[in-house]
Amino acid sequence: MADGARLIVISGPSGAGKTSIALRLLRDDRFARAVTATTRRPRPGEVAGTDYEFLSREAFNERLEDDGFLEYAEVYGDLYGTPRRNVAAIRESGRHCVLVVDVQGVESLQALGSEVLGPGTLYVFVKPPSLEELEARLRNRAGDTDAAIAARLAAATEEMKKEPDYELVLVNDDIERAVRELAEALGLDLD
Repeated sequence: MADGARLIVISGPSGAGKTSIALRLLRDDRFARAVTATTRRPRPGEVAGTDYEFLSREAFNERLEDDGFLEYAEVYGDLYGTPRRNVAAIRESGRHCVLVVDVQGVESLQALGSEVLGPGTLYVFVKPPSLEELEARLRNRAGDTDAAIAARLAAATEEMKKEPDYELVLVNDDIERAVRELAEALGLDLD
């Protein structure tokens, strides 16, 4: 791992804007996103290898048996995991590694500690300005049924209780402000 290359873990409820904040951060060449793996089907517009590594449950389990993930969890019936090799490659390149993971994934990463993850990991919790706004965002997102939206809202209420476990909390009501706050926490100016 290159000196100074940090791991930035962005988490929060589904629909809070984790990926949007990460994408804005990734406009800067000093950052790269570690692509995570999932067994869920791609949503419209998602690209394999860019948004996620889309794996069969069998392929996911094979990689799991080979200790290929830093963390993994089952969320809404699908498996999600952070491939070790993706994180290592980014950090070895000298860039800051951005991970977008669910709250369960953060708990697993925090349990690993700095011995495995390296120094300077920053855990960022992204939350919506309100549950009403979160519901509106989820309804505007393609591919979720009413039952899935209800499950995500119920989970969000529980996930928001984890906010104190993070070093930085961003209320995503203005993405540019949220990204500025994140950059300030990292001690960086973004282009």
